[in-house]
Amino acid sequence: MAYIDYYNALGISKTASPEEIKKAYRKLARQYHPDLNPKDTSAHKKFQEINEANEVLSDPEKRKKYDEYGENWKHADPFEQNRQQQGNNYGGRGYTTQDFGGFGDFGAGGYSDFFETLFGNIGNKSGKTRAFKGQDYYGEVHLTLRQAAQTHQQTIEVNNKKLRITVPAGVANEQQIKLKEQGGPGMEGAPAGDLYIKFVIQPDLVFKRNGDDLYMDIIVDLYTAVLGGELMINTLDGQVKMKVKPGTQSGSKARLKGKGFPVYKKPGEFGDLIVTYQVQIPTNLTEQQKKMFMDLQQTK
Repeated sequence: MAYIDYYNALGISKTASPEEIKKAYRKLARQYHPDLNPKDTSAHKKFQEINEANEVLSDPEKRKKYDEYGENWKHADPFEQNRQQQGNNYGGRGYTTQDFGGFGDFGAGGYSDFFETLFGNIGNKSGKTRAFKGQDYYGEVHLTLRQAAQTHQQTIEVNNKKLRITVPAGVANEQQIKLKEQGGPGMEGAPAGDLYIKFVIQPDLVFKRNGDDLYMDIIVDLYTAVLGGELMINTLDGQVKMKVKPGTQSGSKARLKGKGFPVYKKPGEFGDLIVTYQVQIPTNLTEQQKKMFMDLQQTK
């Protein structure tokens, strides 16, 4: 994917306040969320873009670096350190971002990221080029909660080379994996650098995750809450039938064992699903229904 202008992605100006950023993100996230557009690939792409934009612009430090360095903002710190070091070691010569070339975006999987090399053509006093290990690269793969719950493969592109990686079920938000020697090329026979990939899991409209457990709210009508009954609820692996005890209070919880998130690299093990009941009070009662409630009130 090409470089994303984060301000354009959220439809805001470069002087937007934190409140304006939050408001724009929430509006677009609701509009383009994959759960509401299950077969719309363009909506999925837009959702990934606005989440990436919000992650950067809502963080004052990241936003400052982005405003200064643009697509190279992730490497602002090492770039400045490298520039200062080169200036000290080689007659005070500094470098700008134009001195370094990009090494490609994540492709096929559809996730934007920016890889920049920070080494120059450095020689020693004898005029011979020294051997240096290649630059380490860092990238992100954005996943929905449901994608993170299933072992699957993603294809990324680095240095015009396609790499297929396996995403294990149960991966955590911001968990990082290392692909050895898949980074920048080494110099004078030195090994290539490594590729570090961080997984970013987007918020889900239904489930909240805490470790291996999932949390969700379900609406229960007043009559079922009072008298008890059964409800069909959605889990990550389909619908299940759930019994509601008589006299269920709004805000009370129930636990469904083994219906939560898969445990990372432990096949067959799952967390729990914790359901919070939200009792819905009926409106537009008929006169007969109102009388029934009044009769119940008098019997207290």
